[in-house]
Amino acid sequence: MKIDPSSSADLSAQIAKAIRDSIISGALIVDQRLPSEAELADQFEVSRPTVREALKRLAAQSLIRTQRGATGGAFVNKLSFEEAYPQQITTSTLLLSMNAVSFETACEARYALERSCAPLSAQRRSADHLATMRAEIHRQGQPGLTDEAFCASDVAFHRALVDGAGNPVLSYQLAGAVEAMQPLMNMITFSARDRARIIELHTQLADALEAHDASGADTTLAELEHYTTNLARSVMEKRQKTT
Repeated sequence: MKIDPSSSADLSAQIAKAIRDSIISGALIVDQRLPSEAELADQFEVSRPTVREALKRLAAQSLIRTQRGATGGAFVNKLSFEEAYPQQITTSTLLLSMNAVSFETACEARYALERSCAPLSAQRRSADHLATMRAEIHRQGQPGLTDEAFCASDVAFHRALVDGAGNPVLSYQLAGAVEAMQPLMNMITFSARDRARIIELHTQLADALEAHDASGADTTLAELEHYTTNLARSVMEKRQKTT
């Protein structure tokens, strides 16, 4: 593991990258203990606070974990797909907001990705996934449910559909699509959408998955995309007329 002291890049960031690259390459394996702060400081010819900052960066990415005691230290962590979700969601949210991605673009991508999961979910969804979807449908129909709670339930419903595909790689990749793009769409359409229509489409979708009907699930998702896109277009046109 090496760094370039002459580089303008932050030394702690370079150290973190060097260790991360060693983990990715397999030079450092899961549960392996990293050298001590003092040993790393000597190896990279930096101060211990600089090493400590690098280790904090790695811990924030769940790449290492620390243990106290005589046998403690920093160890290579086994990163789970679930632990990686937040970073994927945060990155997707930042990309969407910083690059001002249009609603149509986000909507097209989000439903294209989700529809790729529908056939697998129709085959593999468990009773628990269906129960979650039914519970969220019931929640969405509760009187007095706030817009914020309805949006959260909407995300949970689609999260269950994606997870029903039984493919952790797809679930990870779509975390940004569902939990970053969906709130963006909700933010634009929440004031104008017909909750009863959303609930109707969600019910059709859950029914299709329960019946192992991949074609029906795909058709319903297409209807949901069409409804959402048209609704957003109507909302934005009204906003333009009032400005």
